[in-house]
Amino acid sequence: MQHDDSHAPPVGVSFVMPVLNERGYLEHAVQSVLAQDLDVPVELILALGPSTDGTTEIANRLAADDERIRLVDNPAAHIPVGLNAAIRAGRYSTVIRVDAHSELSPGYAARAMQTLERTGASNVGGVMHAEGRAPFQKAVARLYNSPVGLGGGAYHGGAHEGEAESAYLGVMRREVLDEVGLFDETIRRGEDWELNLRIRQAGHRVWFDPTLAVTYWPRESWVRLARQFRATGAWRGELVRRFGRRNGIRFFAPPVLVLLTIVAVIIGILQLTGVLSGLASLIASIVYAPLAAYALLVVAVAAAPGGGGIRQRLWTLLVLPTMHLAWGWGFLGGVLRGAGDTVDASRLGTRNTPLP
Repeated sequence: MQHDDSHAPPVGVSFVMPVLNERGYLEHAVQSVLAQDLDVPVELILALGPSTDGTTEIANRLAADDERIRLVDNPAAHIPVGLNAAIRAGRYSTVIRVDAHSELSPGYAARAMQTLERTGASNVGGVMHAEGRAPFQKAVARLYNSPVGLGGGAYHGGAHEGEAESAYLGVMRREVLDEVGLFDETIRRGEDWELNLRIRQAGHRVWFDPTLAVTYWPRESWVRLARQFRATGAWRGELVRRFGRRNGIRFFAPPVLVLLTIVAVIIGILQLTGVLSGLASLIASIVYAPLAAYALLVVAVAAAPGGGGIRQRLWTLLVLPTMHLAWGWGFLGGVLRGAGDTVDASRLGTRNTPLP
């Protein structure tokens, strides 16, 4: 439904959640939302993509059992399209984005709304705390929570409250969303960063509160992880094309790693075939130094305390370079050609194991 811009929406909370192939996670995510203790009206709007694993049937059952749950269609399956459909259908003054692959901590919504009021911010986010079950997913989760894995963004483990570049998920004022124009539906990944850029450019504040915590369940297989990171990297490259240096410097480390790897492979072939020899070969060998340092870093991360059992540590040796190289490769393609129709295919046709 469309809102009359001449009237502010009534006080309350509209939780919005895009959903696609989340059979193993949706019920837990919904329960964590409906368990939030608030003294204002609440609704949860699920934007349903064309799931193939029974997720839509679960969503229909949940909606039939609780009148607070409402459903809207997202046939394109794109996250920003689904978010916008859910936001437009929402009735209340505060919009809280939630992920079907995550769970809100108790008191999350109440605390976030208090922070909105206390700071005067227009969007508030907290810490994304990744969790895993099997050794592979545990390895991914540990790297998500580490600055080595995802570059040290505040919402991956920051401890200091204050203004931020972006916000994980986001607890947002509906009037500000209407002012800046909701999510950009041409951006398939990184849509939250771009929205927060517009919020800040409009003179509003984005705020990080480390007392807010959301549990996030990463991808469960190596192939899906690689697909996810390549798509995310491609869209970050697209954002660099559109917004240039407004992107943080940390985003450029993975593509540099990819380029160094490509150069090292070429030099290695030239050395093995004798095309490159003598002093020139010696000088060219300098390219191996940063790669050797990176390899030592990967080993050190896998061997560090808290790395889990032997299987989780072995997975870490593969997962960390996969995250960086897949993201970096996607980034280079996004910068050179644009992201085009790149989508995160890691959710398509999945059959997630239900959470215990």
